[in-house]
Amino acid sequence: MMTVATIGYEGTTVPAFQEALREGGVDLLVDVRAVASSRRPGFAKTRLAANVEELGIEYLHLRGLGTPAEGRSAARAGRHEEMREIFMEHLATPAAQDELHRLADIVRSGRRVCLLCFEADPAHCHRSMVAAALADLMPIEIRHLAAQLDPD
Repeated sequence: MMTVATIGYEGTTVPAFQEALREGGVDLLVDVRAVASSRRPGFAKTRLAANVEELGIEYLHLRGLGTPAEGRSAARAGRHEEMREIFMEHLATPAAQDELHRLADIVRSGRRVCLLCFEADPAHCHRSMVAAALADLMPIEIRHLAAQLDPD
């Protein structure tokens, strides 16, 4: 059975994030943010891709598996159930289903995939819903990685 990991970068540093990916044996980081920008240094798309490439990890952005704007607003406000409903409606769209099936093909190819989003707690992040939807398509084990938090 294939394993698919997930990780959030909230509250961590680039070195701690890199170490979690290395320890997790990841070879492909799949960014499932709708908007791959970040105010946190090192986690916007271009810099993030370069940071993981240093470890020999490939980067792929599947924006179609990201949460729509209204879902991100609900999540920021702590309305996690509302975010889930919005995301599940989005995930049922043909565009999101195409990306989900693309992800399934990548996992079937034997890549050691890790899904990336912001939230540290996978229970409050749509990446867990992406992983669960993937598990509905194929037998996988889901493993949530956690990078050490920045003490500052």
